[in-house]
Amino acid sequence: MTGLCLVVFVLWLVAAPAFASKKKKDTLAPPPPPDLLMDGGRKLSWERTFSLEREVKPKRSFWTKLVDVIAGEPDFHYLVSPYSVVTDSRGRIIVTDPAAVGVHIFDFQAQKYKFLSRRDNWKDAMLNPQCVTVDAQDNIYVTDSETGKVFVWDANGKYKRAIGSLKGGEGYFKRPTGIAVDSAEGRIYVTDTLRNKIFMMDMSGSVLQVIGKPGTGNGEFNFPTELRLHDDELIVVDAMNFRVQVLDRSGKFEYAIGKIGDGAGWIFRPKGIGIDSEGHLYIVDGQWGIVQVFDKEGRLLYYFGGRGMDNGQFQLPAGLQIDKQDRIYVVDSFNRRVQIFHYYGVAPEGRKQ
Repeated sequence: MTGLCLVVFVLWLVAAPAFASKKKKDTLAPPPPPDLLMDGGRKLSWERTFSLEREVKPKRSFWTKLVDVIAGEPDFHYLVSPYSVVTDSRGRIIVTDPAAVGVHIFDFQAQKYKFLSRRDNWKDAMLNPQCVTVDAQDNIYVTDSETGKVFVWDANGKYKRAIGSLKGGEGYFKRPTGIAVDSAEGRIYVTDTLRNKIFMMDMSGSVLQVIGKPGTGNGEFNFPTELRLHDDELIVVDAMNFRVQVLDRSGKFEYAIGKIGDGAGWIFRPKGIGIDSEGHLYIVDGQWGIVQVFDKEGRLLYYFGGRGMDNGQFQLPAGLQIDKQDRIYVVDSFNRRVQIFHYYGVAPEGRKQ
């Protein structure tokens, strides 16, 4: 046996137990929850969960694993306390993480990962990223509730600018949280939670209109947070009024869903929101660890989740995103993961999708 072969053989002996242990561990993955079956052939299926950078590249070569055993695995990024999620036209999953002071970009199709951070920048440092959205060109917009600014990166993760950055380093907003972009009209909407208002801006950040005021009436807010644009509707989480309000894009009130309570159909701590292909409104309740689904008349259609650590359960869920294929991404914050579900609706002609 040559010297090189002997070295490889010895390394294999060292690494083999670790590989065997890892393989055995992988076979013990918890089972997925059962599908939720509904009327008309509709159903909700749990697909997967993820939380680590290394999950983007699940197939690693023998030599890479060998080096990891000898030198130790590299430091992978992971979700610490994720909050908001969005998907872009490339299928990438973008997650804000206030505890990690940055933004994770998981690209499972291309098997790539990127982490965006500006914590150590002397100018326009990002300190507490909250909500995230993308525009038609996949530019990434992130609100920062501590600095009072909105940070923008291009689709490749190159930093572009900060919206609301004032002289002296302060931000224009008191506490920006929710954000939505209307690319067709060139509008950016931002909720300022402490001001109880929504700011409509042009793409340069100039304020065009202020929507709402403190209160409990229609079009009034008590700590508004998440935002979502869908067709002609601007959907707002009116957190401390325990409801979700739906406005048109000019800010005119249309209807509201929700009331305070601890039963099905009631809302205690509304968080992330989304709309599926059938126009159903999904609302995360962070307190009860469930996602409730309503029609436009405010009727509860179904709900899923429940407090816990198993697949399909949540602990302090926050953000929610629904993509064009009706995949539902739920940020399971305290469990440090994102869970993916798939809603199978019914096509307009009555055939199952």
